[in-house]
Amino acid sequence: MTYSIVAHDADTGELGVAVASRFFAVGALVPHIRAGKGAVATQAFVSPLWGIDAADRLAAGEAPQDVLEALVRADEGRANRQLHMVDAQGRTAAYTGPDCVGWCGHLTAEGVSVAGNMLAGEAVVAETMAAYQAHAGLPLIERLMTAMEAGEKAGGDKRGTQSAAVIVHRTEPYPWLDLRADDHPDPLAELRRLYDVAHERFLIMSKTLPTRANPHGTLDRKGIDAEIAAAEDRRKAEGRASRSFATPL
Repeated sequence: MTYSIVAHDADTGELGVAVASRFFAVGALVPHIRAGKGAVATQAFVSPLWGIDAADRLAAGEAPQDVLEALVRADEGRANRQLHMVDAQGRTAAYTGPDCVGWCGHLTAEGVSVAGNMLAGEAVVAETMAAYQAHAGLPLIERLMTAMEAGEKAGGDKRGTQSAAVIVHRTEPYPWLDLRADDHPDPLAELRRLYDVAHERFLIMSKTLPTRANPHGTLDRKGIDAEIAAAEDRRKAEGRASRSFATPL
């Protein structure tokens, strides 16, 4: 009931997943990422355990194809499931069970995999992949959203739209950005809106968060406030108003 893309950006090391479906809160179950290790999407007759276990095994250093084969072999529900993944070396693996609802299938390339089920047609997966590969100059999160939008234009989920999500990890165990539209008439457009709002304060503030390299983070508010003010001035010059509120959380 879903189509998704998992990808690794070889230039930045970022890992990301984007997904859309005519299903409530698809971002709660489908995407799983371990920073610097791998990204996974589990869907169709979804097994969240596949996503968790696949991500953990990639983090432990197992090859994607070995992870996929082990999970598929052990699950009696495999014929109804779909799973795909990419690791930090750009290796991919994908599985579409024979009982998944058509159109269903997957397409993989170096550093990226696209998969879907209950789609309008094969073009959804093909156009999602083509758009991703055609926009190599974009930041990973924008590349993922652009790819998903191309898939939607090709027909998307044949039942319609309801939810979408995009998540990107950089170096930390927590996401750099995790956006979800859980119940929305145009969820991919809502992700774009949320991405724009994130630039107002969230992505500025997130630069100060503790990291493994700097577990104390940055506590001086002067730099944060100055950058937020500059961003607000740019929005005003462009005729756009901020919707965000004071920092910190």
